[in-house]
Amino acid sequence: MWLENHNLKKYNTFGFDVSARYFVEPDSVVDVKKAVAEAHRLKVPIFVLGGGSNVLFTKNIDGIVVKPAMKDLDVLKRSETQVWVTVGAGVVWDHLVEWCVANNWGGLENLSHIPGTAGAAPVQNIGAYGAEIKDVVQSVEGFYLETLESFTFSRSECAFGYRSSIFKTDLYGKVIITRVTFALSATPRIETRYGQIEEYLKNQPDRSIQSVRRAIISIRTQKLPDPEKMGNAGSFFKNPVVPESVALHIKESYPQIPLYESESGYYKLPAAFLIEKAGWKGVRRGDVGVHTDQPLVLVAFTGATGAQIVSLSQEIQESVKDQFGVWLEPEVNIL
Repeated sequence: MWLENHNLKKYNTFGFDVSARYFVEPDSVVDVKKAVAEAHRLKVPIFVLGGGSNVLFTKNIDGIVVKPAMKDLDVLKRSETQVWVTVGAGVVWDHLVEWCVANNWGGLENLSHIPGTAGAAPVQNIGAYGAEIKDVVQSVEGFYLETLESFTFSRSECAFGYRSSIFKTDLYGKVIITRVTFALSATPRIETRYGQIEEYLKNQPDRSIQSVRRAIISIRTQKLPDPEKMGNAGSFFKNPVVPESVALHIKESYPQIPLYESESGYYKLPAAFLIEKAGWKGVRRGDVGVHTDQPLVLVAFTGATGAQIVSLSQEIQESVKDQFGVWLEPEVNIL
């Protein structure tokens, strides 16, 4: 069912009070294609919305918002060492992780408690605690918005990069994802080297993907604000990747900065460290601000607008650039 002038406040984790000229939430691929075909007939722009956890609305959407709602979860096939699961684009991401961990299928546990939907996850190549979607994606299915032609991309065809994919670059705004297939481990091995996982588990007798999931949920709950209580989209900026010479130059002045080797000759810098050292942690600008505990998170208070968040983010970018010579790129999609 098409809805007109539909409010999107509950469909974005910033909680911004914006509306879409048209809104539809189809629960089958056939109905998604019908919605896109109707949008072509009406000659209105199409915006595909996942969980709304990585989007910043700065104004009303003068077009149609299509929110895929396919929520099927299936085991495609099994072997002694692997399990292939296929999932509809509308499945809540953490419901998928919970289901896989409960069945002892490894590969997604370090991505626990990340908001959003399964269909949106490959776009961003979501990652946390040493894991990324690209590590487990088998294939991504969908269709082109202009022609309605279906596609199935292999992992390599998705061109995954750091918080990026072909769906965020060459095909941005040109396709809609309807289904994702993951190749998971039937004999999982845990990854605890990142963040506080190992510290959390050191006194735990149970070292399993179940305990890793519990640890990550606990860590993320303590570290990040609940969007239900304080509007936010999680990490607002990407961790910048810079040449080794730049990273070592910064480390001379700030020896405590952790450096993470990204690729030959390049290092990833923690954006949170740069933002905090630039003096932004806990700063408030009217109805928006930087979180008091996690400077990567920009927050919206009552009465805030998307334009105010954009303005604050630009101030932070300029400040970090002036102090460190590094430009922070938003992780959030700004509309």
